[in-house]
Amino acid sequence: MSELQRDSSVPLYQQLEEILLQRIRAGEWQPGERIASENELNREYGLSRMTARGVLTKLVNDGVLFRVPGKGTFVAPAKISTVSPAYRGIREQLEALGYETRTELIRVGPEDVSKTVRERLGRAEGEPILAVHRLRLAGGEPISVHHSYIPAVLAPSLASQDLVSEQLCVILETEYGLRMSRVTESLEVTAAQVEEAKRLGVTRGAALLQLEDLVRAPDGMPFEFTRIVFRGDRIRLQFEYEL
Repeated sequence: MSELQRDSSVPLYQQLEEILLQRIRAGEWQPGERIASENELNREYGLSRMTARGVLTKLVNDGVLFRVPGKGTFVAPAKISTVSPAYRGIREQLEALGYETRTELIRVGPEDVSKTVRERLGRAEGEPILAVHRLRLAGGEPISVHHSYIPAVLAPSLASQDLVSEQLCVILETEYGLRMSRVTESLEVTAAQVEEAKRLGVTRGAALLQLEDLVRAPDGMPFEFTRIVFRGDRIRLQFEYEL
């Protein structure tokens, strides 16, 4: 469909939405490129400006487009679909999709963690907790920041391990016998704080996806708590359940 079918039972606004999606899929407008304005769509398709605005707004809400005040409406970058890293490492998934990945170690070592982290790990005040903070990039673009916390007594030499090239879960199992048996997950939207916004290249307060994992050993002992924040404009998390 490249023209509006005015004698069709399909509403004109739905037809316009499909036309715009087809033009984007065909590559007429590339990611990051400005698309036709409301006035331009009005002239091209003979629709009211309000109708054109409504269609553009819907595509913005769907994540297909994004608006820049004073500049126009642009095609949003395609989102990368991944599953939870509890089932398959983010780096492994990205590389399987053809992305060139890179991990940057921000810092690692003992850290004065919050009460919430201590409670999740079942550790008393004063017990040393190791923190591992890493930045993940795909195609040279930052997409996620990983904050992992492990009781120091369970992995005392963790700081000396290769935390850039190797997955943390593999290190914990092979080097310290900490085998993942059960994972408790929570997913919510959060606002980018100053440091995370800077590392991810987004504005402070931008919407991020926050995934929290509490990992337990076969005997039920929690040994790792991880908080990952993803760029909501670049990552889509998929969940599949067999009933």
